[in-house]
Amino acid sequence: MSPSTPSTPLQDRLAALSPDQLKGIRRGLEKESLRAQPSGSLALTPHPSALGSALTHPHITTDFSESQVELITGVHAGVEDCLAELTEVHQFTYRALRDVGDEMLWVSSMPCGLPTDETIPIGRYGSSNVGRAKSVYRMGLGHRYGRRMQTISGIHYNWSMPGVSSEQYFGLIRNFRRHAFLLLYLFGASPAVCSSFVAGRDHALQRLSERTMYMPHGTSLRMGRLGYQSDAQASLAVSYNSLEGYAASLHEALTRPYPAYKAVGVRGTGGDYNQLATSLLQIENEFYGTIRPKRVIHPGERPLHALRERGVEYVEVRLLDLDPFVPVGITAQTMRFIDVFLLHCLLNDSPPDSPQEITELAHNQHRVAARGREPGLTLERAGAEVPLAEWGGDLVAQCRPIATALDATHGGTLYTDALDAALAALANPALLSSARVLDAMQRDHANGFVPFTKAQSLETRDALLAQPFSAEQQARFDAMSAQSVQAQKAIEAADTMPFDIYLPQYLSPERLVVHHRRVAPVPATV
Repeated sequence: MSPSTPSTPLQDRLAALSPDQLKGIRRGLEKESLRAQPSGSLALTPHPSALGSALTHPHITTDFSESQVELITGVHAGVEDCLAELTEVHQFTYRALRDVGDEMLWVSSMPCGLPTDETIPIGRYGSSNVGRAKSVYRMGLGHRYGRRMQTISGIHYNWSMPGVSSEQYFGLIRNFRRHAFLLLYLFGASPAVCSSFVAGRDHALQRLSERTMYMPHGTSLRMGRLGYQSDAQASLAVSYNSLEGYAASLHEALTRPYPAYKAVGVRGTGGDYNQLATSLLQIENEFYGTIRPKRVIHPGERPLHALRERGVEYVEVRLLDLDPFVPVGITAQTMRFIDVFLLHCLLNDSPPDSPQEITELAHNQHRVAARGREPGLTLERAGAEVPLAEWGGDLVAQCRPIATALDATHGGTLYTDALDAALAALANPALLSSARVLDAMQRDHANGFVPFTKAQSLETRDALLAQPFSAEQQARFDAMSAQSVQAQKAIEAADTMPFDIYLPQYLSPERLVVHHRRVAPVPATV
C-alpha cells in the first residue's frame, strides 16, 4: 500500500492486533460419526463399553443416537496439535470397535442405510437424573423432527481469541452469517444420500441410481432443506445484534409453549416422558444455527444464564460437513482457512442485521446447499443478485492481509496457501469435495452413495488402525474410560432428588436469568 492510499478499517484493526493475540487463537473440534455395519447399515449395538461412559468421558460421547459417536478434542493453540489429538481419539475408538465386532465409523455427513424411524436408538446415559434428562431430551427431538434427521453428522469448530468482547463476538457472528455461503461452497461434501433417508418424505432430490438420491450441483444436503431445518425454529426471528437481544429471543423460545409440542405433551398416556418441555426449544442446545455464541458452564448451570452472566467466551461453527476423503473428516488447510475467515468476520465492520437480511441469508444458504456448483449461480445481497464466484472471490481477496499476518506470526505460507486453494476451487468447482464425491461414485461405485461411503469408511478404518499407537497411549485411554465409568457411578450414587422434582427445577425460567443472589444449582447439567 502506497503512503497516499488510505487504510481500511480492517487493515487498521489487523495492525492493532499484537502477535500475542494472533498466537493466542484457540480452537477445538467436535466430530460426530455414525457407527455402521460392514453392509453399510446402521449399527444398532450399544455404545461400546471400552469407550467408557458417554455421560462423563471427556473425549468420547454420543450425540443424538446410541449409534452416533462424538469425538471431542481439548482446546489447542496449534492447528496440527488439535488434529493430532483428534487422530489419537480416533485410533483408540477404532481399536475398541475392532475388538467388539466389525463396525466402522461412517465417513459421510449424510447417514448410512437407516432402519425405520422408531428403530433408531436414542442415546442412553445411565440412571442419574442428568443421564435420564439427556435421553428424554433426545426422545423429544425424535418426536419433534424425526429420528432420521438427527442421524446427520458434522464437525463443529470452536474458536476464540484473547481480548475479544461479547459485542465483538456478536459482530463476528453477524458477518459470519452474511458470508457463510463461502464455507458451504468450499467445504460442503454431502451432495448425495441413501434413498432410505428420504423414504416417505417430500423432497426435491433427483434419482441418481436405484438407492441414491442427489442434487447435481449440490454442496451440502446436510445444510439444505433436508438437513437441520425446522418450520418451528424458522418462526424464531433471532437477532444477533446484541447479547441482550439474542438472550431475550432464546429466553422466549425456552419458556413459551408451542402448540404442536403442547399436543405431544411432556408425558405419554403411560407416564413415560415424551420430551423435556412443551416450549419451542426444550433446552438451549436445540436451537439450530450455523454458528453459536458459547460459554463454558458451571455444573448445574443453564447455558443461557452463563452467557448472560459472564458473556461470550468462544464461537462454535456448526456448518462443516465431514470430508469423506480425509481420515478424521477435516484437514489442517480447512482449519486454517476458517481461522482467516473468522478473523475477517471479526475485524470487518458489522452493521446490525435486519429481518430482510435474515430472510436473504436463509435463501442464500438453501441455494448454495442445493445448487452451489451450478455455473453462474447468484446470491441475494441487499436486494440485488450477485454471482457467487464474484462475491466469494472478493471475500478471499479481503482475507489476504489476514493470512499474511498469520503467516508472519507462525512462519511459512500455510495460511496464504489455504486462500490460494479456495481461489482455485472458486475458479474450478471440480476441485471441491462435493464434486469429487459424485465423481468417485460415478467412476467406481455405479453412482451408489452407500457403496462409495462404505468403501471410504473401510479405507479410513484401515488407515487409522495401521498408524502407530503405543501401549502407553492405549493404557492412558483405557484409564480414561475406566475413570469415566466411575464418575458416572458417583453421579448416580449422589442423586437424592426424584426425577419428577429434578426436571422442573432444572428447567425453571429462574435459572435462565441473572440474579444478584445466585440461584442454587441443581446437581448436574443436561
